[in-house]
Amino acid sequence: MAAVVTGGSRGIGRAIVERLCRDGADVVFNYATSEEAAAEVVRAVQSNGGKVRAMRLNLKEPDAPEQLMEAAEAHLGGLDILVNNAAMTFTPAPFAETETEVFDSVMAVNTRAVFLTMRYAARRMRDGGRIVNISTLNTVRPAPGIGPYAASKGAIEQLTAVAARELGPRSITVNAVSPGATDTELLHGTNTPQALQAVIGITPLGRLGQPSDVADVVAFLTGPDARWVTGQNLLATGGLA
Repeated sequence: MAAVVTGGSRGIGRAIVERLCRDGADVVFNYATSEEAAAEVVRAVQSNGGKVRAMRLNLKEPDAPEQLMEAAEAHLGGLDILVNNAAMTFTPAPFAETETEVFDSVMAVNTRAVFLTMRYAARRMRDGGRIVNISTLNTVRPAPGIGPYAASKGAIEQLTAVAARELGPRSITVNAVSPGATDTELLHGTNTPQALQAVIGITPLGRLGQPSDVADVVAFLTGPDARWVTGQNLLATGGLA
């Protein structure tokens, strides 16, 4: 299996890379800034006998998504799996205080880049392939101050639904996964301990999600057991909906 994962150096993305490699995939992932974190992922995977390659590309740049896909396909010799995990967040702010540049940046990474990688996959992915787009529980449970982020992820869900219908005749499945509160540096950096405890209190399974919890759902959708699942948005939230 030949797989591309966007945003694979930390958090959920790293867990996805590591799980796909354990399942036997040869993985190429990109990262935007943290060369040290990306190198650590490569070392960890290779120490367990996996095959992985990291590429530094900022998907905010218009040409970067296609550059990633072209380079990855050349390295992998084909394309079977695409996981769009990379996302840009921002300091929450009301509509009245959100700058246009912030909106444009969030949409560039979270939506335009996903469209471009999916377009490439629609042209070049082998029949029977798998596309998984990482969305968010915030499209179901919107909160004040996250308008651009929620909008960008809502667009991903619609791209997923349309692509599933277009690529179905080639047995390519296209699905989304919407994590809830997941125990990552990003979550802790944007939420107070009190807020996180409140989320845990209303989550039926009574804890924060782990990156591996989400990666395991992605692994299901990219594996043979999900061959009859397409056009879906699976909530990986511990029951919070």
